[in-house]
Amino acid sequence: MTKTRELSRPIVPTIPSSVSLLAPLAIVSRGDATESVHYGSVAVVDAEGRLLFSAGDPEFPTTTRSALKPLQALPFVAGGGVERFGFSAPQIALLCASHSGEPRHVEAVADMLKRIGCVPEQLMCGIHPPLYYAAHDELPPAGARFSTLHHNCSGKHSGMLAYCRQCGLATDDYVAFEHPLQRAIRTAVAHMTGVAEKDLVSGVDGCSAPNYAVPLSRLAYAYAKLAGEREDARYGRAPVTLAQSMRAYPEMVSGDKRNDLTLMRAGRGDWVTKVGAEGVQALGVRSKGWGIALKVVDGNARGLHPATVAVLDQLGLLDDTQRSELSAWREPVLRNYRGIVTGKVSPAVDLQARG
Repeated sequence: MTKTRELSRPIVPTIPSSVSLLAPLAIVSRGDATESVHYGSVAVVDAEGRLLFSAGDPEFPTTTRSALKPLQALPFVAGGGVERFGFSAPQIALLCASHSGEPRHVEAVADMLKRIGCVPEQLMCGIHPPLYYAAHDELPPAGARFSTLHHNCSGKHSGMLAYCRQCGLATDDYVAFEHPLQRAIRTAVAHMTGVAEKDLVSGVDGCSAPNYAVPLSRLAYAYAKLAGEREDARYGRAPVTLAQSMRAYPEMVSGDKRNDLTLMRAGRGDWVTKVGAEGVQALGVRSKGWGIALKVVDGNARGLHPATVAVLDQLGLLDDTQRSELSAWREPVLRNYRGIVTGKVSPAVDLQARG
C-alpha cells in the first residue's frame, strides 16, 4: 500500500490582499523576449492628500525605508538644533541622506559629531563599504578599512545623537523604540503622513533605527507637504528647511552617479526626492504641490528607476533637456560580463487619472 508523503508547509508572512491590484511598472527584455516583469504601484497626491493619479494599488502598505529620513529629522530641526550646533545647509541635507561615503560626506559627518560632542563609535548604524564603489562599478581597495562614518545613514544617526544632546537624553539606546527620540519621530511620521501612530506598522531598518510602513498614498502625501513652501502647523519652517537643503545640495543626499542626485539636479530646484531600499521612491514637486510615491513590490531598484522617470514624463514634468539627462535611467541597457548588451529595462507604468 502506497503511503502519501506529507509536505512540510513553510510559515510565511501575510501577503497583502491587494497584491492582485498591482500593475506592471517595468519590463526586462533579453533580445526580443520578455524575461521579467516588475510589478508595483504608484500614487500621486496633492497638498491636501487627494489622490490625483495612480497605477496599481495606491494604498499598498509600504515600508518607507530611507524615504523616511526627512521626517525623522523633523524633531531635531523644528527644535532649533541646527542653530544650536551651527550645522550648515549641506549638513542639514546629510540628515536626510543615504550618502555614498565620499570624502565630502565623511568629513561633514565627522564635523557634525564634533559639534555635538560625540564620536563615531556612538553611531549605532553599523559599518559597510561606501556606496561609492557600487555606484562606480568598483571594488574597495584591498585592505581598505571603514568606520561608521562611511555608512550611508551616518548623517541621519548623527542627527539623532544631536537631538539627544539638544534635549539632554541618553545616547546609549537612542534607536530603542521607546526612547524619547523615537517617540518624537513617530509623532512626526504620523503628522506628516496623516496615519495615526497606532496604525503605523513598525519594523527595524537596515541601520538599526525604527522604520514604519504606511499606505503608499500617505508617503506621497508626506512629500507633498515636504515640498511645499507652507509653514507647518506643528513643525513650523522645519519641513521647508529640510527640503530646501536637499534641493540645494543633492550631492550630500546621495552621491555621484546615484539617482537622488541625478533626479534633483534634473528637477532644477523643483523636486525633492528620496529613494528607499526595497524599491521605494518618494518625490515632492514644489511648483505643483504634488507628492509622488512608487513601490516595486519585488524590491528591485532595477524596475524602480525606469518607472520613476516614466511617471515624471507622464505627469508633464519633463522637457526635452530633462528627458535627455534622465534617458539612461528611463531605459538602462543590460550587459553581460564581457560588456555585450544583452537586453534592457523599459518602463511599463500607465498612470490613470483619479477623482
